[in-house]
Amino acid sequence: MGPKPSLRLVRQGIEIVVLALTVASFSGCSPHPNTASPAVQQQTAANATPWWKHALIYEIYPRSFQDTNGDGVGDINGIIQRLDYLQGMGVNAIWLTPIYPSPLADFGYDISNYEAIDPLYGSMADFDRLVADAKSHHIRVIMDMVLNHTSDQSPWFIESRSSRNNPKRDWYIWRNGKGPGIPPNNWQSDFGHSAWTYDATTKQWYYHKFYAAQPDLNWHNPEVQKAMFDACRFWLDRGVAGFRLDAIPELFEDPTFQDEKILPGKNAFGDPNEDQSRTENLPEVHEVMRQLRKLVDSYPGDRVLIGETYLSNIQEQLMWYGKNNDELQLPMDMQVGFINKLDVDQFRTRINEAETGLNGNMPLFVFDNHDNERSWDRYGDGKHNAAIARIVATLLLTTRATAMTYYGQEIGMVTTPPKTRAEVQDPVGKIGWPKDKGRDGERTPMQWDTSKNAGFSTAVKTWLPIPPSYKTVNIQVESGQPDSLLNWYKQLIALHKNNPAIHDGQNIMVDASDPNVLSYLRKNPGVGPSVLVAMNFTSKPHTVAYALQTQGIQGSTATALLEDDGMSKTVDLNHVMLPPFAVFIGAVQ
Repeated sequence: MGPKPSLRLVRQGIEIVVLALTVASFSGCSPHPNTASPAVQQQTAANATPWWKHALIYEIYPRSFQDTNGDGVGDINGIIQRLDYLQGMGVNAIWLTPIYPSPLADFGYDISNYEAIDPLYGSMADFDRLVADAKSHHIRVIMDMVLNHTSDQSPWFIESRSSRNNPKRDWYIWRNGKGPGIPPNNWQSDFGHSAWTYDATTKQWYYHKFYAAQPDLNWHNPEVQKAMFDACRFWLDRGVAGFRLDAIPELFEDPTFQDEKILPGKNAFGDPNEDQSRTENLPEVHEVMRQLRKLVDSYPGDRVLIGETYLSNIQEQLMWYGKNNDELQLPMDMQVGFINKLDVDQFRTRINEAETGLNGNMPLFVFDNHDNERSWDRYGDGKHNAAIARIVATLLLTTRATAMTYYGQEIGMVTTPPKTRAEVQDPVGKIGWPKDKGRDGERTPMQWDTSKNAGFSTAVKTWLPIPPSYKTVNIQVESGQPDSLLNWYKQLIALHKNNPAIHDGQNIMVDASDPNVLSYLRKNPGVGPSVLVAMNFTSKPHTVAYALQTQGIQGSTATALLEDDGMSKTVDLNHVMLPPFAVFIGAVQ
């Protein structure tokens, strides 16, 4: 949900993921969560290492993952069909973008019914089978949940706009304008232009932080809070692993409804830049997070709240864990994954801040998602993209962090934006064209093989076009290539899961003055080798030397656990030669 970071420069947007897990087998949440037995409570208290601390969470855009009925749109049965692949890759949980009934003004982020499945994706029986089959593959299922707004076709909003005296009128935000045709204030939508739309029936304006078809709920209304928390309970009771909660910082607005401060310049839609301090991250949001934490904690087993956070510094990141660690366990660290250039100093600083500035809490790193151009295009130089993609994978999976990937990231899928405005599906692109072409480019169908439509669908036409790269960039081809990006990811995921130093070790920057090579030590917390990670961020070879005695490393060599072509299996720590954009991961002790 929401525009790309290029449109969020003045935002501090945070979108939340909630993972509610059951005990041991994560077999489904109890319909009576407040009656957990003492034995369950003791087991939960004794679990010192919850699963999410070392998880690989895989985001699926269901429309684009696998189509099984030939309509050109992915579906729930398609996800079930690909569970073997996900398990083989090492995925611990899948997060599904919205599959609720929706008019699809924003492809599911405009929900009309929070307690049903859109027939486009299948039935509730299909969904139940997905949860059960995923469980048998040791994979948790995470639902998306949009708490900030509904569809304008929601029965709630239809009632609300029917008259000023309707009982649901105060479920949304209605105000008089400043005058005929003049909105209540200057607040802008994140999808461009005024955040207010006039309703002729009741002659008032309603507020929408996003698209006009997505009216904001009034979270000051206790009835709204109850309705949305009840929706969360519905799915928790059904056995889902949890939720991604969308657009959380926008839940509350300044009750004075004063104009926003205008900043220099224009945004991508040609509107004046606003600081948005009256419509984002108001203090009331944290109380909702604490109440939400209490809700998921009332269910037995490991629970985690994960936030997709666009924050400007580590101090703001730390706030979202809660003063008493009673809010989010994993605010998503977008400061690392969206640097958008291979700058050694910036990566060194931000990874080190995540290691030292979060009071020991676990960060969550992400480089790709459904709202941003793929990392292949943001970090690639057009010539060495494949090698640079291996660096991105290494950063994601060898640092001390929980990892989140996006479908197709593991094979190097590219951003494929529409060629003309007529082809645009995304409302952001329709409003922002041509300066902003929207988010269709990063949502194209998954590339499974070399057959028609990349094995995604048998349809004559898929909902978005298949990128031309699918003939060589696909699961089938890369599975048979030992040196492919896919197999690089699989090896890194295995290290992330099984190597004690990478799994649990401290992240210590070494050779910290080198402007070309990023190096860090994952120090084994017990007995055994630590792991040295070295990445050449440049197109030229570089030789580096490591003095690791102060870190308790007495040996003079490193034995490769994973290395690029041209690297030796054993290297002299006093003379490590890294080819252009090369990666070396080696055991040291």
